[in-house]
Amino acid sequence: MPDRPGAGAPTSASGTVHWVGTGMSTGPSGLRLLCDRAERVVLWDRTAERAAERLAALGLAGRSEARALDDRALDGAVRAGDVVVSMLPAAEHPRLLRLSVQRQAHFACTSYVSDAIAEQVPAAGEAGVVVLTEAGLDPGIDHLMTHQLVGRAREAVGDEAESVDFTSYCGGIPAVPNDFRYRFSWAPLGVLTALGSPARHIDDGAERVSPRPWEAVRTHRLGGEDFEVYPNRDSLPFAAQYGIPDGWRLRTFVRGTLRNAGWRAAWSEVFDTVDSGDQQRIRSLAKELAVRYPTTDADRDRVVLSVALDVRAAGGERWQGAYLLDLTGDETESAMARCVSLPLAYGVTRILAGALPAGLSRGAESAAEADRWTDFLHDNGLRSVHSSTVSAPREAGA
Repeated sequence: MPDRPGAGAPTSASGTVHWVGTGMSTGPSGLRLLCDRAERVVLWDRTAERAAERLAALGLAGRSEARALDDRALDGAVRAGDVVVSMLPAAEHPRLLRLSVQRQAHFACTSYVSDAIAEQVPAAGEAGVVVLTEAGLDPGIDHLMTHQLVGRAREAVGDEAESVDFTSYCGGIPAVPNDFRYRFSWAPLGVLTALGSPARHIDDGAERVSPRPWEAVRTHRLGGEDFEVYPNRDSLPFAAQYGIPDGWRLRTFVRGTLRNAGWRAAWSEVFDTVDSGDQQRIRSLAKELAVRYPTTDADRDRVVLSVALDVRAAGGERWQGAYLLDLTGDETESAMARCVSLPLAYGVTRILAGALPAGLSRGAESAAEADRWTDFLHDNGLRSVHSSTVSAPREAGA
């Protein structure tokens, strides 16, 4: 792991993991891993009966304790060295992190680092608490792929490059596209709200802001299949997080969302509503879409994640590398649950092993650590296709 201010020895792990929340992203693969490796796992749901039912549905009956989630019960259960895993909505993470710091327990989630999380990191580091974030699919597996690509490109080309193109696109989509080119497995309001947020990225060497991300949709071809992609959130801060050298001139740098071909045309009604800014209309449409396009037990989801890096040095050397993860869910587990819960659970095992420093860790933050995570994921069914090429400069007159 790279040296970071405040990063020190963590509090010794107790071996107990509190998995808080049992939503759609809680898959059997991740929870089973913790039941195998942790000394004790406690699953918290609204009631103990619901938690027990969820364990049974995941094929893990009797492998974990089932507890009813309320603040008093959780506060009384968490001890120093425990690991608190938040599978609750992102707005609930700061509260659980605050409890973790107070108890000198470690914390893990899959969400981006919010301001409310970041402001607690210094106190967490001082208390010997590991704060593991961005450890799911996107963010998560995409970070692993990028750290590996950047590390290999720097070895091949160096820290000076005249043109660099980086793209990272991820999407949870129907395995069999419907007329809407999407199915909702959770409340659509979050999806619609994200569409209303401007996206910042680099295109053709210049910083761009897309007030309406859907207007920046492009065709993206992978493995002979066309998808539609568009920028999402603010991509620019991730250049530093990924260790992009200052000497690399970025021509393209974008993190975005991937959808089935035909998505933009199918969602024209949604775009009109989001563009209106009328929150009542947006909420009403979200409720309607949840009814019209739900994910049913008969549906199979698909996760597609594509990360690519193309680096051209001034001397003519060129390094290209890419990863592609394409997974379809089955009757035992959705692709999304597997891709979110398995890397998160592996991250928790790294905390249990004392391998992560106190303070903030965003998934794996070095190429070497990313290799460990990727090897584990590959061994457990999350296999991505990797390709890379190196081109030497042409000789004069060739």
